[in-house]
Amino acid sequence: MFNLIKQQVASDYFQQNFPNDGQRFVAWYLRNVLFRDMNETKADITDGADDKQIDAIIVDDDKSVVRIIQGKFIGNGNVDGEPLREVLSSWIQIKDLARLQNVANSKLKAKLSELATALEDDYEVSFELLTTGLLTPAAQADLAAFQEELAKLSENESFDATIHVIDADELQRRYEYAIEADNPSLNYKLDLSGTKHMYHEVAGTPVVVAALPLKECIKLPGIKDGTLFQKNVRQSLGTSNAVNKGIRQSILGDKRSDFFFFHNGVTALCNKMTYDEASQSLSLHGLSVVNGCQSLNTILSCSETVKKVDDAFILFRFYEIPQRDRADKISINTNSQSAVKARDLRSNDKRVLALKKAFELKYPTGYFITKRGEAAPADRNKIEVVELSEYAKTLIAWQTLRPNLSYGETKIFDKYFETLFKNKDYPPENIMALNRWMHAVRRTWVSDNPLSLNETLLAMKAYAPYHHLYAVAMCFAISSNQSDRVSNPARAWQAAEAAGMVDEIVRLGGTALNMALEAAANETQPPNRVFSPQNWIKTKGCLSNINMAVRNYFNMLNVMPGGAEIKKKLNDAAVLPQEAFEYRWSAD
Repeated sequence: MFNLIKQQVASDYFQQNFPNDGQRFVAWYLRNVLFRDMNETKADITDGADDKQIDAIIVDDDKSVVRIIQGKFIGNGNVDGEPLREVLSSWIQIKDLARLQNVANSKLKAKLSELATALEDDYEVSFELLTTGLLTPAAQADLAAFQEELAKLSENESFDATIHVIDADELQRRYEYAIEADNPSLNYKLDLSGTKHMYHEVAGTPVVVAALPLKECIKLPGIKDGTLFQKNVRQSLGTSNAVNKGIRQSILGDKRSDFFFFHNGVTALCNKMTYDEASQSLSLHGLSVVNGCQSLNTILSCSETVKKVDDAFILFRFYEIPQRDRADKISINTNSQSAVKARDLRSNDKRVLALKKAFELKYPTGYFITKRGEAAPADRNKIEVVELSEYAKTLIAWQTLRPNLSYGETKIFDKYFETLFKNKDYPPENIMALNRWMHAVRRTWVSDNPLSLNETLLAMKAYAPYHHLYAVAMCFAISSNQSDRVSNPARAWQAAEAAGMVDEIVRLGGTALNMALEAAANETQPPNRVFSPQNWIKTKGCLSNINMAVRNYFNMLNVMPGGAEIKKKLNDAAVLPQEAFEYRWSAD
């Protein structure tokens, strides 16, 4: 965790707002685990001169809890009892707020005023030692003693207090849990009076089956913003989807009374549900629709018609499923109306969510789209929006040096997924760099064809641009005499951008791809064989052609008019130090 946090706090937000790694560490915890926003985090930090052993105070009104945090950002070392005693001293000082406020720094004074109000409302106080180290056995014994003592004192004091240590192991657990829990939880009370419904238990699981009027469906929270479908393997695919067109037609047509029979129904899961037989109401906690996203979005798109309809119903199945793994299986197995793709099944993978979280933390104006049909919020920078499928294709082209595999989305998210996503800590800077390189490449694959690409290549626009990206990567490798290795995409982008050579390197890559195709087409073919560009570009054989074309281009510069100057500029931008390279990831 220390290295991961060290890497993430190097982002601009932490560097510009907090003067040292100690504060950045606490701020990282507030942002990533406690979900404090940027402004809240800055206000919560009290560390500095006269902080009185209090690095941060967080008042959580939703949970009626005050967290008083002391942070110790150290490497993989052990923590003795001294930091625990510092935390305990803060508890002693909190008992005399008036005195503490007189000697505290300005930020702490402001938070103490907020703390006083919380204590008046009987908020629980949680003292937390946050560290990337591990407690020594002696410190663990001290912690047990302090907790017991604090529990006894709290029984006789005016406020309830506890003490906790979030060490490296607990920090890891909370961080991983936060990644999964980053999705909002929806609670809803559904009125089933006047509907046909049944409450029962199946295999010990509470189940409610109901014929719900369509006009009741549009009242469900979270349809429009997608929060109702967080456990679904994809978001809405839009009303242009063939299945969704059929749903829409059923609603707007003259046979909507048969909608119940035409439709497979909706499956909804919740962590807890309570059925009140007297009022015939169903209270749902942690509600999520795992099958029916397309249907509910389409029904909502016909909301004005639906509001006036009394004879159209849809089958709803509500299951109380608090177990994450069981919920995931239900989500996968119940999706059959719109075909589930391999990338859909990976959209909620922990490694994907970890990459998303790290990326959006590093780039607050960016967004990482993980689900098919999902759209980035309107206020995000379009250049900083990354889409999971596109990212995976660029990753396999650059990191494995196998652009010939980029065309197969199913294989990428099935056969090669473990290779590509085994490193959930893949730097967000590299993700952004791959995104920027691909944007630069795609700017040349437009109708006016600025690079004069072969028409055959343009006909393979769905996958040939990834070979173009590969050629860009090889420009750095060959220039640096590291042709068997892969350059760090962020280092490559930074060097090219600093030299003002991004467009030139992209042009070089496109030219090399053109030359490689033409050279392959002119090679002698075996008897009864015809050269197929589509087959060529999907085999590893095309890679040697591209490599040779890049080398030939660099060699040609020596004899071209003005070539020496161009080569010097390219070398300044594309020659990277040895530490900027690594061996390719093996995908075949």
